[in-house]
Amino acid sequence: MSDQPHIPVMLPQTLQLLAMTPGKIWVDATAGAGGHLRELIAHGGAGSTIIAVDQDLETLSALEKKLKKERETNDIRFAHSNFRDIERVLDEQNIDTITGGIIADLGVSSMQLDQPERGFSFIKDGPLDMRMDTTSGVTAEHLVNTLPERELADIIFKYGEERLSRQIARRIVEHRPIKSTRELENMVSPVVLRHRKGGRNRDESHPATRTFQALRIAVNDELGSIEQFLRAVVPRLAPGARMVLITFHSLEDRIVKQFLREAASNCICPPRHPVCVCTKRKEVNILTPKPLLPDHEEVLANPRSRSAKLRAGEKVA
Repeated sequence: MSDQPHIPVMLPQTLQLLAMTPGKIWVDATAGAGGHLRELIAHGGAGSTIIAVDQDLETLSALEKKLKKERETNDIRFAHSNFRDIERVLDEQNIDTITGGIIADLGVSSMQLDQPERGFSFIKDGPLDMRMDTTSGVTAEHLVNTLPERELADIIFKYGEERLSRQIARRIVEHRPIKSTRELENMVSPVVLRHRKGGRNRDESHPATRTFQALRIAVNDELGSIEQFLRAVVPRLAPGARMVLITFHSLEDRIVKQFLREAASNCICPPRHPVCVCTKRKEVNILTPKPLLPDHEEVLANPRSRSAKLRAGEKVA
């Protein structure tokens, strides 16, 4: 486990939007190191039930041990699961509706990034794993070494928004097998740097960033998980219950933005349709017409928060 202190992203904004009151059910769908979770416990008050969900079994087990004292006086429950399976989690906990609210921090956790053996980062060498749940699924190594060149390029372009995806995929395939994060970084960086005028500038991201992001998203089906989670959680919110969603790149934010717009609409028929036939009814009020961003002080204290965007909604009756 990483010794780096965990700093929960946009915590004051999250607590303000959740508007917590005692005696309700609150869910942290991505508990991670427990930064947001600890505040849910502290602000939940007497009689509240707190559900901590995380797909990383090692992280969840460590968190459960850290909160041993808090569990003596609070109803805190832990569930090893991807947040996309929120319905199953609630059913297993015999919970029909979330009466208070739910928080989902949709980025990869700092602890996972800081662990070379997890394979998320090119800063330190490690195996090409990238699974958030190490108990299941295929690894990045499997994708890199088995996918046809065209499919690999499509992943890098679609999920990494990398315009050099074809050249990168070609170089990867030519040098397979690739076993480690350092090997992959050495394949990707020269391709990107060749197309940057004057090499890498200080204000530009690392040349391998987009490719690593793309593979991580593909390995964990992150975008599919977000869509499934959103569609599953809204029906399980009680009227007045709130959802706070924190994203870290444009693909995630786009999904959340479009979903909230649809959920807040009374009609999703095509604009030119003369009569509404969709039977759609408004499900949420949008609490953040524009996404909230971390302020300058937070970004200085926690550079990983710089790309965060927060959106929130409230279930209507």
